[in-house]
Amino acid sequence: MRRVIKFDNSEIINKKISYKDGDNDGLREALATEQNRLCAYTETYLGASDDAHIEHFNPTLKKTPRDSYTNWFLVKALWNTRKSTKWEEYQPILSPTAEDLEDRILYIQGNYVVDWDDEEATHLFDLLNLGNERLAEERKRYIKRLQKHITGLHQNPQQYIDTLLAECPEDVYFIRAIQEELNVTVNFDLLKTK
Repeated sequence: MRRVIKFDNSEIINKKISYKDGDNDGLREALATEQNRLCAYTETYLGASDDAHIEHFNPTLKKTPRDSYTNWFLVKALWNTRKSTKWEEYQPILSPTAEDLEDRILYIQGNYVVDWDDEEATHLFDLLNLGNERLAEERKRYIKRLQKHITGLHQNPQQYIDTLLAECPEDVYFIRAIQEELNVTVNFDLLKTK
């Protein structure tokens, strides 16, 4: 997981898009665009056939005046469903938008780890199932494939990722792993020039 950035100039804020019972397609699409079609928690690609949920990180705020853009994330359904009934057990909790998230939830060789003495980070780690072994193995295989392609094409990693992002953005996910393992920057601004 990497820190989720919420923007002061978000389309959601500018157009006053809100969560409501019923049709939230506009909000869902705005979040998808803002998150570069990646699940906020797993960093996996949200394809057309994926069940993407608007997640209220703090579910106690849902349908209250305090619920807002900073509490909404687009996530894969499974992660939203698993989290939905456990909120109270995991307090206090680190926010996915915390500026120090990547210093408190570390990425080490395909796995996320926390200092178990950091209660807030541990609660986020556990609540979002960031230690999920199947997801970690998928992330490790994905990085190995990228490394193999880069080596086979004799490209530098940054050039390869830039090209892949420009040509097949759906093939660029697990962003934190890419950036840490390949020592590159995933520049989503390349998508805006298409």
